[in-house]
Amino acid sequence: MSHKRIPKRKAAIAAGSVAALGAAALLLPNANASQDGASDAAAAPKTMKAGDASDLAAQLQQLLGDAFAGSYYDAGSQQLVVNVIPGDKNNVIVQAKKAGAKVREVENSLAELASGAQTLKAKATIPGTAWAVDPKTNKILVTADSTVTGAKWDRLESTVDSLGSGMATIKKSAGTFKTFVSGGDAIFAGGARCSLGFNVTAGDGSPAFLTAGHCGVAAEQWSDAQDGQPIATVDQATFPGEGDFALVKYDDPATQAPSEVNVGNGQTVQIAQAAEATVGAQVFRMGSTTGLNDGQVLGLDATVNYPEGTVTGLIQTDVCAEPGDSGGSLFTQDGSAIGLTSGGSGDCTSGGETFFQPVTTALEAVGATLGDGGGAGDQAGGGAGDQAGGEQGGGQGVGGEQGGGQGVGGEQGGGQGVGGEQAGGQEVGGGQEVGGDAVGGEQAGEEAGAGAGDGGQAQTH
Repeated sequence: MSHKRIPKRKAAIAAGSVAALGAAALLLPNANASQDGASDAAAAPKTMKAGDASDLAAQLQQLLGDAFAGSYYDAGSQQLVVNVIPGDKNNVIVQAKKAGAKVREVENSLAELASGAQTLKAKATIPGTAWAVDPKTNKILVTADSTVTGAKWDRLESTVDSLGSGMATIKKSAGTFKTFVSGGDAIFAGGARCSLGFNVTAGDGSPAFLTAGHCGVAAEQWSDAQDGQPIATVDQATFPGEGDFALVKYDDPATQAPSEVNVGNGQTVQIAQAAEATVGAQVFRMGSTTGLNDGQVLGLDATVNYPEGTVTGLIQTDVCAEPGDSGGSLFTQDGSAIGLTSGGSGDCTSGGETFFQPVTTALEAVGATLGDGGGAGDQAGGGAGDQAGGEQGGGQGVGGEQGGGQGVGGEQGGGQGVGGEQAGGQEVGGGQEVGGDAVGGEQAGEEAGAGAGDGGQAQTH
């Protein structure tokens, strides 16, 4: 489910209708209650937050060894579900249940699923296709966009059939997979526009940020304003191949680069740490074209075949994105950095699939650490972001009063900006005007235009 901004002038009208959505709040409450008090607490699944479920899953993977066949977070029951292969490890499984997980027996082991993915790589690496392990079904979810037809579809289908019954399923996507070059703060280079993901500290101690690798290979120098002076230079970039990420260093070593995501109207969410994605967990994406949207993680270690080449190790979600959102932040309610927007199909009107580069992998690859080079105020030398958790002028938000509209902590009115104070709507990629500070530098009502979204098939944003 995605959410759109509600301008301040419409907030009063929308407040009444949005109030009815209170039960389906954008963010789950911090449910940490468990069933420890029950007589069968030793074996009963416990309720927990998604972040805690991710930590427990990692521990149980080591405990179960080859018997572990994946896991996911059941947001409805707020429980961790762990897949196991039937065998002689009953004692270990009992321990997993005592730890609070819901254990279920499945047929396909992780090794078998990995082998199936290798077969797809060898025989069906077709532009417009993607695959990832879906622990909910214990199968490989194969997705084909609208360009996969005729002989290409027959080839994909026969490859899936060759894996055997119960190993994989095929899903058709109405759109085309593409990288979303054209997404939280807008950054510009020539005719391209992308989004700043997360501020980091480079290995040499200098301030920098992460964005999509296909943005990093598209241009070397990036600005915070269309046709503006460069403020940062690409240091490392990977795309295609084993990831889609880039480290971009600020040219001014004194740049203040707080560890936060600007979610609109000067409001920010503090980013405290990087974390692994958990299938089933709710996540939020911020991008300069479509602003704030949310959804769920659908699969991990996804392979996507873009026209530019194959990218591996991505996170698959149902969060929408559009051209210009590339590189934008994927994060959780508790301030955990999860991913960088890579690409996908569809848009924020019809929906679709979007893939993200895991932040943990990117940080390790470039030798950077998540953290700020200054206080929680100005982003890259400009803007006046308020702290997350103030009044929410609409709908549902991360940490704050809810009324109508949408935001992540702090008062949300008209428009949605990334990286500081915003005055007016936001036109980045059509329909919204950037009015305020973005990535440190005032863009008072400057129109970002349509950007440089790659057209065609599997596309990055």
